[in-house]
Amino acid sequence: MTVSLVLQNLPLEPAAWYPGIQRTCANWPNAPMLQQTFQAFEQAFIDNNDTIIDCAKSLVEVVCQTIIDEFHSSNAPFLPTSALPSLSEWLSAAIKALKLGDVRDQQFQKLVSSHHKLVNALNDLRNSGGPVSHGKDAYLERLSQHHRKMAVLAADTIIIFLFEAYQDIHLLLSFSREGYERLEHWNRQIDKYTLVNLTGDEESSEVLTLEFRLPNGEQIPLLVEPSKLLYYLDREAYISAKNAATSVQISDEIMLEDSVQDEVVTAV
Repeated sequence: MTVSLVLQNLPLEPAAWYPGIQRTCANWPNAPMLQQTFQAFEQAFIDNNDTIIDCAKSLVEVVCQTIIDEFHSSNAPFLPTSALPSLSEWLSAAIKALKLGDVRDQQFQKLVSSHHKLVNALNDLRNSGGPVSHGKDAYLERLSQHHRKMAVLAADTIIIFLFEAYQDIHLLLSFSREGYERLEHWNRQIDKYTLVNLTGDEESSEVLTLEFRLPNGEQIPLLVEPSKLLYYLDREAYISAKNAATSVQISDEIMLEDSVQDEVVTAV
């Protein structure tokens, strides 16, 4: 079956063309640049716009950088050394960070190598056909739908390959920007075996002390302001507390003003 027939027989729903990209971007919902690039990618796909090629290349690059940042440190540097790394260099760095090059199986290494070729092809297509990054002749014909969708399929293949490898690796939790939900297994273990004791100064509640007792007997104290606790855990509760505290403060100020006036009258 030719590539043309394969493309014609694929589902028409936009997301069906890039399930790997969609799944990967959903893992980092709070990453502004990734989400902005993904939104531009989806809109370009819907509009049948050639900018989809630029967006596809950019998504691969952003995902590579995001993965590398999860593992890069001064002791284990993975960032490319070039001032302006190419897409191939970003892929190589991501593969190094994920330790995919350490797998000795020859067939797997051929698979890794094929993704390098796919990245180079995507980069070449973007350089020659992408209208955003490099200005083109105003009367140059647009690319065909097949060119655009081949770029989408190439980016989806590369991104899901990296993302699935990324999910199988233990993160450097001290530096990770992963969301809390991604660590569900560890969260359950901590919640099950860790005891929490709340203490505070009876005279003032401005700072609370949370004492976490670990299964090995170690105790970890955590000082936190009530406002910070509410702000990050329950925003509606924070708003309620803010409104209540504001009312009390206004009442205190009125009482203080009345007291001062009484003292002035008494003195007179």
